[in-house]
Amino acid sequence: MHYHAYELAHVMLHPMRLAARAMKSQMDLMPAPVPFGSWARNISAACDVFEGLTRRYGKPEFGITETKVHGLTVPVREEVVMEKTFCRLLHFDRDEAVVGKRYDPKVLLVAPMSGHYATLLRGTVDEMIREHNLYITDWIDARDVPLHMGSFDLDDFIDYIADFVRFLGPNTHVMAVCQPSVPALAATAVMAMDDDPCQPASLTLMGGPIDTRRNPTKVNNLAQDKPISWFERNVISTVPFPNAGFMRRVYPGFVQLTGFMTMNLERHTEAHAKLFDSLVKGDCDSVAQHKEFYEEYLAVMDLPAEFYLQTVKTVFQDHALPMGTMMHRGRKVDCTAIRKTAIMTVEGERDDICGLGQTEAAHGLCPNVPVDEHYYYVQPGVGHYGVFNGTRFRTEIQPRIREMIRTVQFKRRLGGGDVRMPLPYRSLKPEREQAIDWREPPAPKPKEVKQPGQAKETKSG
Repeated sequence: MHYHAYELAHVMLHPMRLAARAMKSQMDLMPAPVPFGSWARNISAACDVFEGLTRRYGKPEFGITETKVHGLTVPVREEVVMEKTFCRLLHFDRDEAVVGKRYDPKVLLVAPMSGHYATLLRGTVDEMIREHNLYITDWIDARDVPLHMGSFDLDDFIDYIADFVRFLGPNTHVMAVCQPSVPALAATAVMAMDDDPCQPASLTLMGGPIDTRRNPTKVNNLAQDKPISWFERNVISTVPFPNAGFMRRVYPGFVQLTGFMTMNLERHTEAHAKLFDSLVKGDCDSVAQHKEFYEEYLAVMDLPAEFYLQTVKTVFQDHALPMGTMMHRGRKVDCTAIRKTAIMTVEGERDDICGLGQTEAAHGLCPNVPVDEHYYYVQPGVGHYGVFNGTRFRTEIQPRIREMIRTVQFKRRLGGGDVRMPLPYRSLKPEREQAIDWREPPAPKPKEVKQPGQAKETKSG
């Protein structure tokens, strides 16, 4: 019913959007000096904001056509190397005719299936393809998958990750951003239980809900407080005609987007108020920056209902993975079987979606990973989005991931020998370590006071 109401509202607002576009064009095309009058600029800006808030955003493109490799501009070609019912595996192929044959580490970037498209990780991709042979999961909108193509749940998600890793072969490094952290860790455990020769060389989990009992956020509390029947009644809808997935039960993307925007409603309201002011002032840079972000943020996809409900129950309500009760195809997922995969976790200090410590819990679940292959990093001053995108990711997080990948890669080439000192892994502590200001001069050492009558040391013959 929610979906039909949403579609009806979209259709009813269509004439108003057309009228807003026509009015904006009329204000912009009027001869001088009319377009430069304050009333004309205000009307044009209001029409632009209204049209942007009420239109439907389609799937964006990655739009990555080139990259820099050691200062050399290299063309990049996007290609589909494997396709499944609910996902395509994309490869960003760097032109060997320009850069030559490179043997960079293979990286599988697992994008979240949580309402937004994989293009949300455009910044992550753009930074990683410089020095890595990068692949990414491109999840398909559930409303575009015909009902007869079958269902998709959390077990299928785990199978997809394992199949992609096997397709890429040994020495593949997996990066999971946010929601897929749990299925990525489970897939690694299942492959380890089977002693699969294609087990990932490393697994990087970024802002993922491994154990949501730690520092629960509003999202975690909502999932915990409501029974699974509440979610099935209130947020699950069927895809209406004439979409290809007609009659498929889904968790609509617009429902999740509404929840996310409600969590930060004041910030989004201020952003659009600033957009209006920028349009009136003619600040093109601010307008372009706003539209670039929101064209990505407002583009949402539907999730299969069975996948969404199983994720809520398994991850957020039962805490099955940290409790050791998670099942996959009738088998218990045993993370202690992981021995050949290095584990790295990255968290944001101000993450309001995945609380501090939730991703770090993965280290405690994998005690048999060598002590020098546990990596844990908290990025100060960033929220959830900053963990995988933005300046801090480019300058502080990505270099650490790069170093870890190459350290593990070198170690595997040496046949598993240690390549650095095995430092003990330190778990997250509630109190901060003492901050030492490097600008302060060191305190002078106290002078030794010689006791009276103390004999001088003499050299023995």
